[in-house]
Amino acid sequence: MIVVHHLNNSRSQRILWLLEELGVPYEIKRYQRDPKTMLAPPELRAVHPLGKSPVITDGKLTVAESGAIVEYLADRYGAGVLIPAHGTPERLRCNYWLHYAEGSAMPPLLLKLVFQRVERAPMPFFAKPIGKGIARKVQHDFVDPQLALHLDYLESRLQNSDWFGGTTFSVADIQLSFPLEAFAARGGLDETRPKLCAFLQRIHSRPGYQRALQRGGEYLLG
Repeated sequence: MIVVHHLNNSRSQRILWLLEELGVPYEIKRYQRDPKTMLAPPELRAVHPLGKSPVITDGKLTVAESGAIVEYLADRYGAGVLIPAHGTPERLRCNYWLHYAEGSAMPPLLLKLVFQRVERAPMPFFAKPIGKGIARKVQHDFVDPQLALHLDYLESRLQNSDWFGGTTFSVADIQLSFPLEAFAARGGLDETRPKLCAFLQRIHSRPGYQRALQRGGEYLLG
């Protein structure tokens, strides 16, 4: 039995969704973020040394990292569904999005989160104008332009298709769901990019996505 070590409000929600789409039985072991630091609890280090989520265990096998988990599950349990065959141009395109989601899209979103927290953090009154000024300038001069660059790129990829991996829904769309929902929560995604907004509506309406939410619990990225 596959066990998903599920951290609330995290990338592990995608793994629940993929398993629902594949129709593979699984169990959930839940972990809660520290309400002050928003970090994962130390208990996760018993599963993987970094103490991060998502992590799955499948028998004696432990797999970490979202892209690796998605590829492993789709290859082992998908029977050719949701992921193209190895060695095909379609698989290369799909693998690109599996890596892009975490390697390119998430870093500026993480920076946005960090500097927003710096801007709101309690500081001595004499340091507050300096701290807030630095946080705002970094966001304005670097982070926000990077977010806009990625949003424009992602919007352009949907001009001729409803899905990122090709003409049909695939693991590429599941992997991209987390950064796109983060873009909508804090990264500037709004109605000015209608293709991406429509994409989010499509995935939210999928029965597998809704079942994953019911099993995984609260999912708020704002």
